[in-house]
Amino acid sequence: MKTKKQGLFIILSSPSGAGKTTLARKLIKNNKNIELSISYTTRKKRPLEKNNKDYNFVSEEEFKKLKKKKYFIEWAKVFNNYYGTSLIKVKKINNKGKDVLFDIDWQGSRKIKKKLGKYVVSIFILPPSKKELIKRLKKRAQDPDHIVKQRLSFYKKELSHWKEYKYVLINNDLNDTVKKIKVIIESERYKNFLLEKDLTKKEIKAIYKAKEIILQKKNLISRKIKSL
Repeated sequence: MKTKKQGLFIILSSPSGAGKTTLARKLIKNNKNIELSISYTTRKKRPLEKNNKDYNFVSEEEFKKLKKKKYFIEWAKVFNNYYGTSLIKVKKINNKGKDVLFDIDWQGSRKIKKKLGKYVVSIFILPPSKKELIKRLKKRAQDPDHIVKQRLSFYKKELSHWKEYKYVLINNDLNDTVKKIKVIIESERYKNFLLEKDLTKKEIKAIYKAKEIILQKKNLISRKIKSL
């Protein structure tokens, strides 16, 4: 083994409504090796959300105080609300040897990669189509119409950052996408924490599957982006 008690830093990003939060929840369900980094936000709590489970909801004043104390490993202002990731909590998860899962946007992803670097795995999630994205945002019905319109207006800007990610997946089918993310995570664990000579056939197969996803990004995704 290359290291003891070490986990990956897994980033999931996507345009609003592409499904990254649902994917994150499915990934951590019944999985003791992955723990979600719960972001702090000044955004108002949606009806079905729970404090300290979906987000740590704080006032703008409290957020700025924490920011001043350098409490956040990354922070960003998105749709007029602040979002941030606790450095202390990330370290606490990682010190247990678990993977830390980040449900963040491209701004947060840049900062996480810059500060944590090694063992960061970045995954960008695309919706099947813009029509499906609009449908999902409206179906969610947790945001007022003006917020949905605001999120859609930033859609192209969010999409433009897909090339910054190592892996890109089209979320056509939720369960299939979860399976692919699990393959990516397994592959990255093997590559980072096992010596090549110690890899089993199963582990080598997972690495090749992950490589196929990278090839899909190069050959398919660029064409897909133009249609979104």
